[in-house]
This record gives sequence, C-alpha cells and structure tokens, in this order.
Amino acid sequence: MPLEVREKWLAQVQEDIVEPDRRIVDPHHHFFVAGGVFPFYDLDTLWADTATHKVEQTVYIQCWEGYREGGPEELQCVGETEWVDSIAKTASKRPEAAQIRGMIGTAELRLGAGVRAVLEAHQQASKLFRGIRMGAAWDASDEVISMPGVDNANLYSDAKFLEGFAVFAEMGLVFDAYHFFHQTPGLTKLARAFPQVEFVLDHLATPLGVGPYAGRQDEIYAQWARDIAEIATCPNVSMKLGDLVMPWCGFGFDDHDRPPTSDELVAQQAHYYHYAIEQFGPERCMFESNFPVDKCALSYTVLWNAFKKIAADYSESEKDAMFRGTATRVYRLE
Repeated sequence: MPLEVREKWLAQVQEDIVEPDRRIVDPHHHFFVAGGVFPFYDLDTLWADTATHKVEQTVYIQCWEGYREGGPEELQCVGETEWVDSIAKTASKRPEAAQIRGMIGTAELRLGAGVRAVLEAHQQASKLFRGIRMGAAWDASDEVISMPGVDNANLYSDAKFLEGFAVFAEMGLVFDAYHFFHQTPGLTKLARAFPQVEFVLDHLATPLGVGPYAGRQDEIYAQWARDIAEIATCPNVSMKLGDLVMPWCGFGFDDHDRPPTSDELVAQQAHYYHYAIEQFGPERCMFESNFPVDKCALSYTVLWNAFKKIAADYSESEKDAMFRGTATRVYRLE
C-alpha cells in the first residue's frame, strides 16, 4: 500500500515552534528515491523539515535504498551505506544545517558466520556505520505491512539468525529492532541472551490497531504495557519514542479532512509515551521523527511540537536526554 505525502493537506495545520532553541538529534529518518512504495525524500527535503526545529544531527536508518546492483547478493546491502556516506559528505558542505552523523544499515543475519564479511564491509564503507536493523515485524493480517523476507513472527528465535547474531555481538555494534507489539517478548529474550549488545527498540514497539486489532485498543494497550515493562528491565535496551501515527496503529490520522494538531496528538497518544518513559527512564529514551514515513500523517513542525509538549513536565536534564543525549550516547555521535 503506497504511502503519500500531501503537502497541501499538511499545510492546513500551522503552528509556532515550541521551545525553538531546544537542541535536537533526530535518531530515525530515511531517504527514498522516486517511484517506490514510500514518498520521495532526499537531503533537501530533510533539511526543509529539520530547519523548522533546532535539529543539529541525524541518524539515517536502513530502508533498502542505494543497494549495489551487482556483485555477491549478500553484499549488495553495503551499497546503502556507501550511498548514505556520499549524502553525508554533501551535507557537510553546509555545516549550519542538520548533519548526518550516524547510520544503521542492514545485513542478513541468517547467513550465520558468513555475516561477518558483510558487517566488515559496512564498516569499511563508512565511518558513519553504527550497526544494523534487520526488521522482524510480521503479522498475518494483510492490513499490516510486514517486513520483506520475513514469513513468521519468530525471527528472533530462528537458529540461523541466532548464529549470525552471535557474530554480530562480537563486533560492538548497535542493533535497531523493529517489530510489532506482540513480538516484544522475543526481543526481550534476545536482549537477555546478548547483554553486551546495545539494542534500540524502534517505534514504541508498534501497537497495532487495524485488521484483527481494530476496536481492541484497551486490550492491546494492556498487553503492550506489560511487555514494555518486562523489556525495560534489560539495561542494554533503549526506546525510540514515535511512529504511532502510521495507518497500522489505527488512530486514523491520515484519513481525516485535515492532519492533527500537536495538542490532538498529545491528547490521544501521550499515555503511551509517558508509560514508556516511566519504564525505561529518560536516559534510555529518544524521540524520533521516522520521516518521511510519518509525514504521511503530519508535519515535522507538529510532530516535534507534540514531543515537546509531552516532555513539558520533565526536568531540563531529562528533556535533554530524550531530545539529544540518549541518541548521542547510543549511536556514538560527535
């Protein structure tokens, strides 16, 4: 299901910037070329968005773009790291704009011991490389977008995946984890098995609200909250706060006559954020944009205004951790 950014629709909601001087690291964005499932997004469009708030640094997260067209299949994903490295070098010519200071690539961990060569190739391709994301998100419903190459909900316990993960764990890299809420116990088990690995749980563990999950928000929240509390006991796991506006989460923002205001977003979703922050602590939480995917539902201005309103009652040091410090530490940014 193609996602669309509707600029005129987004422009219906205009807001002044909340706390315009707050320093921000955006730890989760993508670039997309034209003609795919996701909306086109390049460095200039990123900069147009990040300029609305005081975003100083960003982290690019893999999205299957920029792959090598030839060579061994398992190494084609290294092209994405090479591609992002070239974009970051272009960005460095405008030091006043947001700079790409880290990137998360991907690799097929089910290669087992053979994944070492892929990870080493990523490291050689760019000093920005910090680790990988191998998306585990899978659901039987056709109304939910599952990850390419995943055909069941149990990737984290797959024997070949675990063989490759043992190699990954030796290399001091970050693992970004993307899955749906019902798969969180699998990541908890993985994080406990590899306490030396820095895990980042993307998108608040993605509670679903469409297909078989529609109309069950309270029940799903209870399960989500129970599993969030359990994984938060793993000190090597951090949480990314964001991405609840996507269609599969069931809030329906993209279907409204106009996009939500920051106040409307806070009213409907703040309890997810506060619960996650309570469980993990601000020092293990980071707000994320997930742009341009989330731009299908709201603007960058509105999204970060909502985050700032959610964080309003936390201390200054706690705010700084969630907006900048945690991401800087986890991704080893400059």
